[in-house]
Amino acid sequence: MRHVTAIASRELRSLFVSPVAYVVLSLFAVLAGFLFLASVLSFDANLAQAQQFQAFDFLRQLNLNDHLIAPFLQVMWIVFLILVPAVTMSLFASEKANGTEELLLTSPLTIWELVLGKYLAAAGFVTLLVGMLGLFCGIIFLYGEPEPLKTLSGLLGVWLVGLSYAAIGVFTSSLTRNQLVAFFIALPLILMLWLLSVFADLGGATGAVGSESGLSALLRWLSTSDHFQQLIEGLVDTRALAHFAFMIGTFLVLTKASVESVRWR
Repeated sequence: MRHVTAIASRELRSLFVSPVAYVVLSLFAVLAGFLFLASVLSFDANLAQAQQFQAFDFLRQLNLNDHLIAPFLQVMWIVFLILVPAVTMSLFASEKANGTEELLLTSPLTIWELVLGKYLAAAGFVTLLVGMLGLFCGIIFLYGEPEPLKTLSGLLGVWLVGLSYAAIGVFTSSLTRNQLVAFFIALPLILMLWLLSVFADLGGATGAVGSESGLSALLRWLSTSDHFQQLIEGLVDTRALAHFAFMIGTFLVLTKASVESVRWR
């Protein structure tokens, strides 16, 4: 475990030595601030319109979690889709490009220590991004009364999505020495996993009414979007947690196999 933390700290230091981390953090802060402001203005407009037309039923249903925090967090996955692969694309690809991969593989480190160390560095950076989102959500608590547990559930959903994207990014980085190639492999892979629920809906539409085929159910479970939506709504289901654990574990195992394959050549 000592080697894992040493690798993770080294990778984090290398991120903050280069301008990559600062560019990503600055871009993330600007985008998150813009999207948060847009959500606040949209909520305020809906509230004013409902009061103007005396839509009392809608006013009773209007709340900060469902109509402000949830839309804000739902849109942040698009930002994570781009920024997380941008952070992870260099983790293994740079080692290949700089010729330091062989030194790492011939060191006393095990493959698992190497993979877990680099992944923990990416996970730490993702946690920092989610912490920034938590600060924006915290502003709402200063002026309103959103549900704390529902807000935490939404942030948990964003965090788990980010950790899954980090595992995918680490895997694609291990496949190539070109960082841009790793980035553009990760993007469609993440999108495909997100859109599996759409294919599940298409498959269910062709089946019997009120029934869902085994393939559609499997695709729906593998899809990130449905589990993320449940967490945003405050439903912390063990199936959602199992999904993200499965995704992270699967891509870390694939990363280990990819790194280890260098010894077979």
